[in-house]
Amino acid sequence: MYLRPAPQTITHTLEIKRSRFITHIARITDEASARAFVDSVRADFPDGRHHCSAYIYHVEGANPVERSSDDGEPSGTAGTPMLEQLRGSGMLDIAAVVVRYFGGIKLGAGGLVHAYSNSVGDALPLVTRTRRARKELWRLDLPYAQAGRYEAELRARGIAVTDVEYGQQVHLTLAADPGTGDALAHTISAVTSGQAAPKAAGSTWVEG
Repeated sequence: MYLRPAPQTITHTLEIKRSRFITHIARITDEASARAFVDSVRADFPDGRHHCSAYIYHVEGANPVERSSDDGEPSGTAGTPMLEQLRGSGMLDIAAVVVRYFGGIKLGAGGLVHAYSNSVGDALPLVTRTRRARKELWRLDLPYAQAGRYEAELRARGIAVTDVEYGQQVHLTLAADPGTGDALAHTISAVTSGQAAPKAAGSTWVEG
């Protein structure tokens, strides 16, 4: 399980000594989407002096990937402090791009670190967080006549129904925490008076 941003782009502007720092934060899922996000911000603000970036994304079965870029600012004064803020947020699948418009007054290395860190830090509270967790999937086949009532009762008991298919029967796909299959089967038996039982259908990531 981990936290990630909701699928929206957050924008925040900070002004320091006439320099403007415009922060953009969005969800990304891999290297390609991260680079595409950086490129899109660069295209939207082509006259910005710097387009500094940092991102972290989840990799199945491996450590998260982390990248940052100073984009022409002195080494370590932009991308690294931005990345530190993303790490501190506790989120993965997140990217930040800060566009700087130079105001004519040099900030110095320490001032730049402070500016880029605060730019991202001030924007992060605006980000809506969602929870992504690995779930076991279960298939439940129900007769048409009772399917609607059974589905409503299962939802009322807090069971996640992720998909509904209609064929000769109604096929529900249910998502449950790993290791809770027995409890799920017991609940389904109670709801359907023993007329239906779930069948294992693999696992997937579920967001909510």
